[in-house]
Amino acid sequence: MPLIGYARVSTEDQTPLPQVQALTAAGCSRIHEEQASGGDRARPVLTRLLEQVRKGDTLVVVRIDRLARSLSHLLEVIERLEAKGAFFRSIEDPIDTASPQGKFTLQVLGAAAEFERALIRERTKAGLASARSQGRIGGNPGLRARNPAALRKVSLARHEGYLERLSGTAQEWVPQVRRLRPDMAWEDVLRLINAPLPPSRHWTQARLIRATRAYIRDGFLPQTVLGRAKRQVGNDRLPVIVAAIRGADPDITLQAICDRLEAMRERTPRGRTTWQPSSVRMLLSQAVRLGLLPE
Repeated sequence: MPLIGYARVSTEDQTPLPQVQALTAAGCSRIHEEQASGGDRARPVLTRLLEQVRKGDTLVVVRIDRLARSLSHLLEVIERLEAKGAFFRSIEDPIDTASPQGKFTLQVLGAAAEFERALIRERTKAGLASARSQGRIGGNPGLRARNPAALRKVSLARHEGYLERLSGTAQEWVPQVRRLRPDMAWEDVLRLINAPLPPSRHWTQARLIRATRAYIRDGFLPQTVLGRAKRQVGNDRLPVIVAAIRGADPDITLQAICDRLEAMRERTPRGRTTWQPSSVRMLLSQAVRLGLLPE
């Protein structure tokens, strides 16, 4: 199975060389290096790596903290790999999802995360019950008094909580929005994002635009992505969609593009529902002529 390495350092003063050497010794055929904070889930290199990983690949890191700083992020990345039929391995930690022992360790970690969440819920309920028994009214006094400073503080906390939840899905939609908007209509961007996702995780257009506005507010996306979509003349729409799929994964096969288009329920130029690699090849050639893809 192809082994793909991922090495991360937090600052420019640090060097990824020791990680690269360990990954090379482990047999990694490709190694992706990134300089970014471990708390940032929307890392460009990691995002592209997870988009391009294929069935049978194994993502390898030297230590878990090089990939994720939280258990929830680690489990999320592994879930994405498993959805593609790929695996995860940490050289210095007992996790290798291709082995029964590694899967067991992962199950223990998942159970520990759920146990931690249950404890937090129980402590919260117990605290509220104790406060009520002593006659204290729950809630923020400043909010009850409509204090402007308290309202701003709560608004900021809600926004930060929303951004934290968004960070868990950023790899699914941020690269597509950054690359395709405003050249492509929201409807088509939405279908490209939803195509590889299970129905339970599909985005709606309103939710996607709200998430985009939040990321613009915090500087993660440029304001230009909210611009009016450009009109596509004649039959340019299909080449644009196919070019977007190829642009997200340059190594994707023609058949995989066919599968993606069928998942999007996109009809062929002749109005059929079943795609053939020859049709995709023709559209890719058109995309090259239109300057949407390099030759």
